[in-house]
Amino acid sequence: MAAELSGAIKQVRLGSPDVMKAFSSMAQAATRPGALDGRTKELIALAIAVAIRCDGCIAFHAKAALDQGASRDEVMETMGMALYMGAGPSLMYAAQAVEAYDQFAGLQQGQPGA
Repeated sequence: MAAELSGAIKQVRLGSPDVMKAFSSMAQAATRPGALDGRTKELIALAIAVAIRCDGCIAFHAKAALDQGASRDEVMETMGMALYMGAGPSLMYAAQAVEAYDQFAGLQQGQPGA
C-alpha cells in the first residue's frame, strides 16, 4: 500500500505545493527528536494510525518505526495501547500494522515479503 500511495501523494504535492510544503514542515517539526526520540514518536504515530483506522498511515508508520529501530515487541505493545484506545475495530487495523511491520522487516533483511 505504501508504494501505491507514493505516486498519488506526488500528484497531490504537485497540485497543492504550498499546502504540502506546510504539511512537510509540520511533519519535520513533529518528528524531530526532543524529549521523545524518533522511535517513540513513530510508535505513537503507528498507534494513532490504528486507532483512527488509516490504512496508508499504518503502512507508512510501520516502515518508519522499523527504520527508527523499533522492535517487533515494541510494535506489539504499541498495538495493545492502540486497541485499548480504539476498541474492537482497532483490532483489525492492529493486525494490519503487525503484518506491515513484518513485511517491511522481511524486505529489509533481504527476505521476500509475506
